[in-house]
Amino acid sequence: MSAAERLAEARALLADAPVVDGHNDLPWALREQCGYDLDKLDIAGDRSASLHTDLARLRAGGVGAQFWSVYVPGRFAGDHAVSATLEQIDAVDRLVERYAADLAPARTADDVAKARAEGRIASLKGAEGGHSIDNSLATLRAFHALGVRYMTLTHNENNDWADSATDAPRHGGLTAFGRAVVREMNRCGMLVDLSHVAATTMRDALDESTAPVIFSHSSSRAVCDHPRNIPDDVLERLPANGGVAMATFVPKFILPAAVEWTLRADENLRAHGLHHLDTTPRAKEIHAAFEAEHPRPIATAATVADHLDHMREAAGVDHIGIGGDYDGTAFTPAGLDDVAGYPHLIAELLDRGWSHADLTKLTWSNALRVLGDAEAVSRDLTARTAASHATITQLDGA
Repeated sequence: MSAAERLAEARALLADAPVVDGHNDLPWALREQCGYDLDKLDIAGDRSASLHTDLARLRAGGVGAQFWSVYVPGRFAGDHAVSATLEQIDAVDRLVERYAADLAPARTADDVAKARAEGRIASLKGAEGGHSIDNSLATLRAFHALGVRYMTLTHNENNDWADSATDAPRHGGLTAFGRAVVREMNRCGMLVDLSHVAATTMRDALDESTAPVIFSHSSSRAVCDHPRNIPDDVLERLPANGGVAMATFVPKFILPAAVEWTLRADENLRAHGLHHLDTTPRAKEIHAAFEAEHPRPIATAATVADHLDHMREAAGVDHIGIGGDYDGTAFTPAGLDDVAGYPHLIAELLDRGWSHADLTKLTWSNALRVLGDAEAVSRDLTARTAASHATITQLDGA
């Protein structure tokens, strides 16, 4: 079969089983690039010069549902973190409202299926970083009421109750309050997202959670030894938990040669007074100049497929998915340059012998199952238990 025929097969498969992507940082990119003013950055047009995401490319990529990240940086603390998260939530709501012909609000698995039947892209929200709730279970519940359906327990830094993968150990995983956060997420129906967290936190959360967990954008540590990735012993626990690990496309997490290069590129960006996650045009210019002097190791769709091959072996095909992290990374793999690229990954997996049944689980049905299972756990728990009003002072003593 020719490459063109294989790509056509991939596109046909995605027409039947579109991608449920676990993580896209468009809301933060809109904050940074246009102050949320969609008249200035209208994604109904071609935004390839500054974004990985616009409506036409979502359609071309076969995206059927997207978890939009309502991320705020770890340097935001207290009320600032809460208010900034609310602004991110509002940005997603305004996005869906403005582009209602293409995007549909979604909070449940049934909502996602309904959006697909209507020919629209289901739009869900995921909070990134437990600091966004400011140590308040009531704030957690308020976010859920506003449509947030997962929360990543940490971002790049530890918070007061959980250790991050990319910070010095502080708690040894989850504190008592951190475990209470997991329980309350189970009760209200918010998925526990273990991307970004330390392996100790992953294991503690799996010990505590009675609902399936997700990794919204993490790959295999056995394939690329980066702390943002998932150890095999954790992947092997997903069948018992029912959760899903969604492979990311970020080159510095998936290609060993890219790890050191990215550390140097990020340091160069900080030397120019910019955050390493900055996606503004100035940041792109600085990255381009650095890359001209220091050629970048290039990941490809095959790199991502290597991770998915291993994750399928370790966790099983019922427990894997896709979380590209578009608009949250300066660089993307060749062939997966933006949200239009998913068919190239599916074509690569078809070439490796993945069946249509397995690919349907990867792109669509695993994610819907996890959403539905978390909803079922929530119904059971809310019928039997009241909302928790525990505080971090009561449980952790400080």
